[in-house]
Amino acid sequence: MNPDQYVQDKAASSGSSFYYAFLFLPKERRAAITAFYAFCREVDDVVDEITDPGVAATKLAWWKSEVHKGFSGQSSHPVMQALMPHATTYGIEERHLQGVIEGCQMDLDQTRYLDYPGLQRYCHLVAGVVGEVAARIFGQTDERTTEYAHTLGQALQLTNILRDVGEDAMRGRIYLPISDLQQFDVKAHEITKREYSDRFTALMRFQAERAHGLYDKAFALLPDADRRAQKPGLMMASIYRTLLREIESENFQVLHQRISLTPLRKLWLVWKMQALGRM
Repeated sequence: MNPDQYVQDKAASSGSSFYYAFLFLPKERRAAITAFYAFCREVDDVVDEITDPGVAATKLAWWKSEVHKGFSGQSSHPVMQALMPHATTYGIEERHLQGVIEGCQMDLDQTRYLDYPGLQRYCHLVAGVVGEVAARIFGQTDERTTEYAHTLGQALQLTNILRDVGEDAMRGRIYLPISDLQQFDVKAHEITKREYSDRFTALMRFQAERAHGLYDKAFALLPDADRRAQKPGLMMASIYRTLLREIESENFQVLHQRISLTPLRKLWLVWKMQALGRM
């Protein structure tokens, strides 16, 4: 299997909403974002699938070295071999890839966040940096689009966190800031035991409003000159904000189930943005 086929299979098999947003891109940009997304999946899978923290840390250290080698023309992994030909064209820098790895490393080093600024640092690395690279690949022409991409990335990641509260708790991770839990008098053991309450619902509603604020801020930051080029990101925003509203309509019943959108609904949202330019 050649590197391009490897990353294509990696992206397609993930079942992620991101894949839908790639469908309408020109061939070269689609190849670049597919390779970059496959890289993100590889390092994220290290944390999610390797149960021994020591082994996972060793694997992430290997990826740090592999990224450095890739930018020195000596990559050995098919993901890096597929990605590196696009690096110069789309302004992908080593710091971007190392930042994503650093974010995944945080999942090994800590399972709780004291406050929202601490969580923001994590979201910046695992989603904001990803948004920055994606915006470049999509065709960014205005430097102000970078702030939009970081803000949208944070909104998407916070939506992910709200969707996965129950699953993450089963892995021993609670991303909701401790200060927010204290504010709404929600105990960590209530989350790990999947105990719903009015207090938990209020906590989640507070987080959802924070996410909505990030979406609104991101849209306001996107320069008109880049709106057309950034349609794939807006497609992602449409899918994830619809998911957020679905979670709200289910009254935040996320501790015992994973709320999701059907593939057909995702395709409809993507097509609507592509064809009509609206969410």
